[in-house]
Amino acid sequence: MFLSRSCRAATQVAGLGKVAYYSYISGWPISQSASLSSSARVLQAATKAKEPTSKPEKPIILSGIQPTGHPTLGNYLGAVSNWVALQDHAHAANEQALFMVVDLHALTMPQNPAKLRQERRDMAVTLLACGLDPNKCIIFEQSKSKLKVSMENDTVADAVAAENLRLGLFAYPVLMAADVLLYRAAKIPVGDDQIQHLELARDIATTFNKITKTKYFPMPKPIITETKRVMSLRDPFSKMSKSDPSDQSRINLVDPPSLIAQKIKRAVTDSTMGITYDPENRPAIANLLRIYAAMKQTTVEAIAAEHAQSSAAQFKEGLAEAVVSGLAPIQSEIARIQAESGYVEQVLEEGAAKARAIAQPNLMEVQRLLGLR
Repeated sequence: MFLSRSCRAATQVAGLGKVAYYSYISGWPISQSASLSSSARVLQAATKAKEPTSKPEKPIILSGIQPTGHPTLGNYLGAVSNWVALQDHAHAANEQALFMVVDLHALTMPQNPAKLRQERRDMAVTLLACGLDPNKCIIFEQSKSKLKVSMENDTVADAVAAENLRLGLFAYPVLMAADVLLYRAAKIPVGDDQIQHLELARDIATTFNKITKTKYFPMPKPIITETKRVMSLRDPFSKMSKSDPSDQSRINLVDPPSLIAQKIKRAVTDSTMGITYDPENRPAIANLLRIYAAMKQTTVEAIAAEHAQSSAAQFKEGLAEAVVSGLAPIQSEIARIQAESGYVEQVLEEGAAKARAIAQPNLMEVQRLLGLR
């Protein structure tokens, strides 16, 4: 199995056999451990660039989302709405926010090329419609950094081969750490249940700095956002996911009002009378209350008090109206951007150029510090 010198060195620098998982927003959960003896990515500079200063000009905020599947209400409330607030803060604070469509990570599972091509564009459209502003942040496709990237597609066992799974699936933590370090990101937006996801990147950065006797990599720190954890409409113990086999489990951002109302009407509740916020004993109602409160930009307590005497059907009618009303501006913007020829492509092309200007000198300096240049 071939590894580039830079990836092999980074693997040795990590000094770890097994690593805890690290994930961005993806269409499926990652729970496996991964061996650092196999690399998921080979990165090499395509052209020459000036060596960077020892410290990034601006602190980098970095996050990404997989393009596969339709973005859901869970993606919006749990991440993308927070990104919009972060870009505004970063712009005012002279920081640089980077948001990726992580199309290379999507290749850790088999994809239909034509479908993936369309989904990449659709995800960019959705991010723009939700409020990301290319004048305040960098929006780009991970694969378009124009650094030479090679995904390892070797199977690791006969059983894995039979399922047509890729090595990248099992080495996923290395992919995530590579992104964080490639851009020398200092801040990573995560929920409070995802802080441990940064440990691999921090371990590699710490060991690299120690070996090279530098402070080249800043320690990536979590940005703890007010993440709204949105659960499945069919199972309140599972997160709302765009990869769930049942479309009834989620609200897609592009769902028409009639379909949104239908899905909410069919959402799981319980047999207890009245509406109360009791996550432990009434998890399904609690999930719907959190969605309702988020869309109305109020508290779950306020919504619960408003509907204390409502039946489940009456409560769901109010929730459906709130979701439809809240998503209407986003859906209108999605339609407008989709119809605007060339705009999305221009945003992504310019974003890739800006991302490349950050990443390429970083990679070259890592190679120099390791004696590979």
